Amino acid sequence: MSLDTKIISDCKRGKSYAQSRIYDLYSGAMLATCLRYIKDRAKAEDVLQEAFVKIFKNVSNYEFETVGNFSAWLKRIVVNTALNYIRDNKKHDIFSDVDADNYELLSYDPEEENNQKLGISQEEILKLIQDLPEGYRIVFNLYVFEKYSHQDIAAELGISVNTSKTQLFKARKILQKNVKEILRKKDNSLVNAL
Repeated sequence: MSLDTKIISDCKRGKSYAQSRIYDLYSGAMLATCLRYIKDRAKAEDVLQEAFVKIFKNVSNYEFETVGNFSAWLKRIVVNTALNYIRDNKKHDIFSDVDADNYELLSYDPEEENNQKLGISQEEILKLIQDLPEGYRIVFNLYVFEKYSHQDIAAELGISVNTSKTQLFKARKILQKNVKEILRKKDNSLVNAL
């Protein structure tokens, strides 16, 4: 998967072969990004298509020094398109606001996480993330995968910093519980197979 500056330059000039090459190289990874935010595959594919329309429409504005920045630029557009889709289609407030009395919920210690290889497939992890409540899923994705700060998440989503922190805390707790359950089931099936 190699992309050179000539392809980006040709894409800026509207060359269809360059657009096809960029789509072929990045659509799989960008679909995975969409699926982390949007559970329904058909809707995630629609969001991906809308994102690529925006990408090709705005590629002339992209200033590049290295090709590596191009994928980050693409991903930013895909994430923003997914967030816009969620905002436009939400039926109710997906974030419960948090007041200062809930700080004890925020005592999450990342050192407590098990950093060993889990023995869980990427598909299982994606499914666990997709099954998170929508507010938890969005904050988790922005914080963990997109490396947003809680201040950036709060500004992007129109929520408080405390709400962002609590949503992340709760998402991690649910994921930890569900990973343990999957591992327990796998251990039981191994024992039963013997």
